[in-house]
Amino acid sequence: MELAQSFFDILLHVDRYLQTFATEYGAVVYLVLFAVVFCETGLVVTPFLPGDSLLFAAGVCAGSGLLSFPLVLLLLLLAGILGDAVNFFIGRHVGPVIFAKETRFIKKRYLLEAHAFYERHGGKAILFARFIPIVRTFAPFVAGIALMRPYAFFFYNCLGCVLWVAGLTSAGYFLGSLPFVRTHFSLIVYTIIAVSLLPVVLGAVCRKKS
Repeated sequence: MELAQSFFDILLHVDRYLQTFATEYGAVVYLVLFAVVFCETGLVVTPFLPGDSLLFAAGVCAGSGLLSFPLVLLLLLLAGILGDAVNFFIGRHVGPVIFAKETRFIKKRYLLEAHAFYERHGGKAILFARFIPIVRTFAPFVAGIALMRPYAFFFYNCLGCVLWVAGLTSAGYFLGSLPFVRTHFSLIVYTIIAVSLLPVVLGAVCRKKS
């Protein structure tokens, strides 16, 4: 039981343990970073994995010389783009099956409405979803179900991933050397998590009031 708790504690807070992992295990950390970002963006069952805070922490580790900054950027970009692509194509293949038979809760008009939405606003939805936890995991899946055009999805998938990965990882890389950041690293990670979750919380509050 304690082993399982330790495993899930590390899994859920891998950003906090990243510096220790980088010091003790070296190159294995690159695989961990790739796997976590790929799963967080590519599997609808793992939206709880760290995203924004992990990218920042990876940048801090690269800035302190524990990791290679170019390699971190390359792997995280690849993981984010592939993750969204896999999620999209899973949704694209699952969608027709889900809507093949209408039920009280699943109607074909929902698919048509979702398709119309992604035809008009799909690019912006995929782009901005990159910066919102949980939404980031489900947006490509829903885009696939809604049969968003693949080439449009691919463009915004790549653009959003470049902005997301390069922005947060570079921030960690350049700011990680500051004494304040080193001293209050855990606090900064929690702040990043809180700020990134704010749109989700506000959206839920607004829906509850309306």
